[in-house]
Amino acid sequence: MEDVPNKEAPHSDPWLAHFAGRGHTGVRRIGAGVEGVVYRLGEGRVAKVWSGRPSTDFDLTRQVYADIARHSLPFSTPEIFDAEDYDGVLVTYERELPGAPMRADSAHADYERELPTRQTDALLAVLRGLASVPGTDAMRQLTVQGDDRPLWRGHDCFRNALAALVARATARHGAALAACVPDFEAGVERTQKALRSLPDAPVTAIHGDLVPPNIHIDAAGRPVAVLDFGFYTTAGDPAFEAAVTAAAWDMYGPHAEEHAAELTRLFAHELGYAPSALAACQAAYALTTYDLFGLDDSDGHFRWCAEQLRRNAVFSAGDGRPS
Repeated sequence: MEDVPNKEAPHSDPWLAHFAGRGHTGVRRIGAGVEGVVYRLGEGRVAKVWSGRPSTDFDLTRQVYADIARHSLPFSTPEIFDAEDYDGVLVTYERELPGAPMRADSAHADYERELPTRQTDALLAVLRGLASVPGTDAMRQLTVQGDDRPLWRGHDCFRNALAALVARATARHGAALAACVPDFEAGVERTQKALRSLPDAPVTAIHGDLVPPNIHIDAAGRPVAVLDFGFYTTAGDPAFEAAVTAAAWDMYGPHAEEHAAELTRLFAHELGYAPSALAACQAAYALTTYDLFGLDDSDGHFRWCAEQLRRNAVFSAGDGRPS
């Protein structure tokens, strides 16, 4: 859940009384997101009142948070200390994460052409940090958004699991994407072949949605927290994390294509990933998330995925180097 600043809740907010009854004083509503509302309790803790979150995966999510939090990272990550079911509503008591969002989402703020060094340094620090966290059984049991089964089910390596996910995702509504992307079926086959040919890699924690609002920084620009795990969180090849971060950091700004290409080159150079591997992972991301919010050009994410595929070197049978 993204801690988006929000207006103070009215005094009639029943959750204020609920948390006061649990011994918390000076409770403030500090944010809201699509998954619910966040309250500051003090002493480094917050409460999240969830809306519509499936209870069946909560224990698994809590375990994944704990698996990541037990490592000494240079930034904080979510950690759930306690939880309750109050009249059918899930309430979690969590670590309060420091800092402020790196910047607003590119859908709401235009990004300048030059990539600020402080931000690229922060991205590299986050990518290196998460790549140091070993993948766990709990992470392998997670289901990425839009799919109907745990990503790793029936697979013993990430590259094959991702290729199988591409097959399932394109079977859902692939015809809608094919109408916008030339040579679609052949491109899907090329992407799956490229994924299955990826070299062996360490299996590490994958956040899967490292957009600027999900990275908190301090006054000096250093990353101090990473939040909002869950959209595409799993265990896998850290090259996938780098590829998706490069592509999604600026999705809708006037310089989005240039930024994606520049970050892809930077991550390939600094982290040692092959450009062709990053391109294959970027194509896989577009092919597995295109239909999550809409099925035509009227939806920004669908349109972005189609654009990614049209210029992706692996999908379009180029030389494997991101454009």
